[in-house]
Amino acid sequence: MRYWTWLPLLLIVAGVRAQVAMKPPMGWNSYNCFGSAVHEDEVRANADYMSQQMGRFGWQYIVVDFLWSYDNPPGSRIGNPFQLRLGDGSYVPWLAMDEWGRLQPHVNKFPSAFGGKGFKPLADYVHSLGLKFGIHVMRGIPRQAVWAHSRVMGTKGIRADAVADTSSTCPWMNQMYGLDMRKPGAQEYLNSLLALYAQWGVDLIKVDDISRPYSAAEIEGYRKAIDACGRPMVLSLSPGETPLADSVHVKAFGNMWRMADDFWDSWPELLKMFDYARKWEGNGGPGHWPDCDMLQIGKVSKRGPVGPERYSRFTEDELITHLSFWCIYRSPLMIGGNLPDNRELERRLFSNAEVLAVNQDGVNPRQVAKGDGKMVWVSDAGGGAVYAGVFNIGDSARELSVELASLGIRRAAVVRDLWRQQDGGVFKKRYSRMIPAHGCVLLKIIPR
Repeated sequence: MRYWTWLPLLLIVAGVRAQVAMKPPMGWNSYNCFGSAVHEDEVRANADYMSQQMGRFGWQYIVVDFLWSYDNPPGSRIGNPFQLRLGDGSYVPWLAMDEWGRLQPHVNKFPSAFGGKGFKPLADYVHSLGLKFGIHVMRGIPRQAVWAHSRVMGTKGIRADAVADTSSTCPWMNQMYGLDMRKPGAQEYLNSLLALYAQWGVDLIKVDDISRPYSAAEIEGYRKAIDACGRPMVLSLSPGETPLADSVHVKAFGNMWRMADDFWDSWPELLKMFDYARKWEGNGGPGHWPDCDMLQIGKVSKRGPVGPERYSRFTEDELITHLSFWCIYRSPLMIGGNLPDNRELERRLFSNAEVLAVNQDGVNPRQVAKGDGKMVWVSDAGGGAVYAGVFNIGDSARELSVELASLGIRRAAVVRDLWRQQDGGVFKKRYSRMIPAHGCVLLKIIPR
C-alpha cells in the first residue's frame, strides 16, 4: 500500500486522537451475554453496577453491541440477524431507520428512543453516572436504504443506491452493503452518521465486518467522519484477524483492532491468543491498541449467542491467567459477562487496582521466554521496575522459575505478588513459585 497517499490525513489524525484511548479502554460490552437481544433496562443495570462497584477502579465504557435497530422476536435468544427480501425488493423485518438511511435504536428494545430521540436519552443516563457510552455498527449502508433510495444528508440529490457497493457484502449478515468511497456522497453519508452519533453522545464506535477483509478506504472514511463530527470517539475495528501487513495503516486510523475472531471461554482459544499477541507485539501504544477481544468472565450467553447460559467455563486459575495476560499485554479490557450477576469471584477479579495498573501503566509489553510449558511476558513499570507474568501453560502444577536478569533486573529486587497484593521477599538472581495448571503469577519486581 502506498502510505504516502494518506500521510496528510495521518498528521491531522495524530492531533485529534490525542484525546482518546491514551490508555487501553476499560468497560463492558453487551454481546457475550445478550447477543443481538439486549434491552435498555439491561444496559442501564450494567451501567448502574459499573458506576457503583467498578468506576473507582477505572472501568468506564458501556457498549451496546450488535443489531440494536433490529426487532428481535419476543423470547428470542440472539434472534435471526438476516432480513428476508420480498418480491418488491423490500426487506423484513424492517430495521428502524430515518429518512437519511441512518439506522436508529428500535423502540421495542430501547423505549427511550421513541419520538426520534435515538440513543441520546440512554447516553445521557450513562454519562450521568460518570461513564462513557459506546455502540456497535456494521460497516457500510443498509440494503433497505438502497432499496428505498434514501437521500444522503449533506448532498444535492445523491441517494443511497448511488454510493453503495452492492458487490461488497458481509458473509454472515445480509443487512448491509459496503460503501464505494470513490463515489460522491459516500464520505458525506459517513459524516452524517457520525454527526448523528455525536448528537446522541456516543464516545466509542465498534465497526464490524471491516478488518477481515481489511477495508482500508472505509476505515479512513470513518476516521475522517469522526474528525469532522466535533466529538472525540474511540474507533474500534472488528473482527480479526486484522492482517499484520496492514499494521501501519491500522495504527494510523484505528484506536483498537481485533487480532483474532470472536474469543470464547475455551482454554485452546486462550492458548491461541498468546500466539496472536506475539505476532502483534510492539504495535500497541497510546491511542492504538491490538485487541484480544472481550473478557470471558462472569455470566455469559444469557440470551445467546454461543452455548447455554452459564458462568465462564474457565477454571479460577484460567480466569486469573486470562485477565493477567490481557493486562500485561495491554489489550483493551471489555467485560463480556453480565455485571449484576457477578459473584465474589468476579468482584475480586475486577477490583484489584494493582493488577489493573499493569494494563493501564505498563510500557512495552514483550515476551521474554516460552518453552517447556512456561511463558513469561514483561513490561516496564517505571523507575527500573518491571511487571512480569509467569504463565504455566502446561496441564499439571509445577514449580516455575524466572531469572531476574532475563527481565532486565541485575541486582537484588523486591518481588511483589499483585494478585495477593503482598511482597514475597527480596531475590537476587531468580524467583521460583509453584503454579497450578493453566495458572500464573503476576508480579511487580522492584530493584533495591
